[in-house]
Amino acid sequence: MHPESRLAKAGYTLPQAKKPIANFVTSVRDGNKLYLSGHGYCGEATEVDRGKLGKDLTVEQGYQAARNVGLCMLATIKEAIGDLGKVRRIIRVFGMVNCTPEFTQQPQVMNGFSDLMVNVFGENGKHVRSAVGMSSLPGGMSVEVEMMLEIED
Repeated sequence: MHPESRLAKAGYTLPQAKKPIANFVTSVRDGNKLYLSGHGYCGEATEVDRGKLGKDLTVEQGYQAARNVGLCMLATIKEAIGDLGKVRRIIRVFGMVNCTPEFTQQPQVMNGFSDLMVNVFGENGKHVRSAVGMSSLPGGMSVEVEMMLEIED
């Protein structure tokens, strides 16, 4: 099944791809690799997209925030290569969670992102991943993610 069909079947629609807020680009293609810069949510922030895990947000809300970031990144991928069906595999994900020093459930938060990628790309959505805590993220966002993919030549 095509990745966009899987998205629709799961009830998701892609947001508008996010534009850079500073002097950088959101993606760079190098041969059959696509690198995505750090992304947060797209569009208007929901109640889960800003805040600190362990203080303002629960693990479940962080999971939703990470999924929202995943949708934003899918929109960037589609804008960069034209078709999500050209994604061969998600290679690497680096997840940053805005959290208190005592918070230790960053992997559970980042599962929101990883579960979405597997739902959209099947086995090719499985990836290596880091999930780390940060004392703050730009604009107070709750989750930021960087990603590297393999795409069709």
